[in-house]
Amino acid sequence: MKKALVVDDSMAELANIKTILSDAGYLVVTASSGKETLEKAKAEKPSIIFLDIVMPEMDGYEACRNLSQDPSTKDIPIVFVSSKSQKADRIWGQLQGAKGYVAKPYTADQIIDQLKIAA
Repeated sequence: MKKALVVDDSMAELANIKTILSDAGYLVVTASSGKETLEKAKAEKPSIIFLDIVMPEMDGYEACRNLSQDPSTKDIPIVFVSSKSQKADRIWGQLQGAKGYVAKPYTADQIIDQLKIAA
């Protein structure tokens, strides 16, 4: 079964994306901080990561950089899901290693479309 890691410090957002991905046939693992993301990505080896940007301690950009530079996680595609929706945010996300970007509020279809990059 394909596995996705969903990271957000909002429990409502975690639950929402988890439902969308579960309905699409994914086993979903969650994390609520950048630090927890690094630990779960190494332990769980998901096929894709949906990552919020604005979080306490370590933001999504820093987590993405760390994941992209780690040999054990560098091949996992990362999709930012964020309320930051300016073109500069998208470009900066790509520069950190993200393969996709979905702006909040999003639709289930927008989340599902991102799964193609993990296929």
